[in-house]
Amino acid sequence: MKIEVLEDNARALSFTLKDASNAYANAIRRISMNHVQSFAIESVTFYENSSAMFDEYISHRIGLIPILTPDGYTEEDEILFTLDATGPKTVYSRELETKDKGVKVANENIPIIKLGAEQRLRIDCKAVLGEGAKHAKFQPGLVSYDQTNDNAFNFSVESFGQMPPKEIINKALTRIKEEIKDIEKSAKKL
Repeated sequence: MKIEVLEDNARALSFTLKDASNAYANAIRRISMNHVQSFAIESVTFYENSSAMFDEYISHRIGLIPILTPDGYTEEDEILFTLDATGPKTVYSRELETKDKGVKVANENIPIIKLGAEQRLRIDCKAVLGEGAKHAKFQPGLVSYDQTNDNAFNFSVESFGQMPPKEIINKALTRIKEEIKDIEKSAKKL
């Protein structure tokens, strides 16, 4: 197989994969979106919500905010975010504060809710590692490809902000290697 990088920046990666099968190209796409772990807010505890919106609506919006996902964390790790805001104002993702220096919101300008005069929102949120196969909020990006001929595929990778697009692909390839090793071990036992 050969790879030719066409574009590589913080948000997008495009490359051509040559001399590969349809199955391999599709495995890269599916594992990139469904099995590369990233942080997302999984639970929200409301201490005060005098806004016009239901707790569930606010929880859902906060859960979809991309969270930076550096290496070195495990599925057992929980990152605590806090938010305490009083209106009148628009509450943005940058107001989700954490003491963990490596994990924070990927985009600080996502509006969460507009609070009226004297309305208050005071919450704690827990972010955990998860996979896109469990919930879309854990997907680190969008990966697609077009087949140009029998053995060439033009890939496009767009990061949602949790990690650079090149890292998404590298983690997917590592996962493919690990799964192949597991299959080899199982086959040897037969």
